[in-house]
Amino acid sequence: MSKPVTFQFDRPEDSPGYVLWQLTMAWQRQIKHALDPLDLTHTQFVLMAALAWLSRQQEAVTQIDIANHSQTDRMMVSKVLRTLEAKDLLSREEHATDTRAKVVTLTAAGKQRIQEAVKVVEATDAGFFSGLGEQLSPFLSGMLQLLQR
Repeated sequence: MSKPVTFQFDRPEDSPGYVLWQLTMAWQRQIKHALDPLDLTHTQFVLMAALAWLSRQQEAVTQIDIANHSQTDRMMVSKVLRTLEAKDLLSREEHATDTRAKVVTLTAAGKQRIQEAVKVVEATDAGFFSGLGEQLSPFLSGMLQLLQR
């Protein structure tokens, strides 16, 4: 008879990684449900939101800026932005001084869609994380601490 697989933890619920995975899956299901009526995936929303944030701070936002801000793979960003461009939610133009770079801007329809999406995602987040109550701030601080490693 072979030995059973051993784990560091007595129960799956004691594993931070496993619990994080479960929590992420539950949160993503709610976000997907909220964004479906707007015909946006979660990834599309995140990249459009990154573009909207960056556009508030700088005039020319490039695909690389969006990838860096969202900590997302550059090739995936390019593919998703092409899809959003086909939906007429953003435009991609050649950069004035760097021919390899694409400057990305939201179209009027894109601004309207991301504004609607921000409202539903923020409401979904508020509902999802409301169970933490006063622990929300330390929870967020802990997540940011892990991201900054």
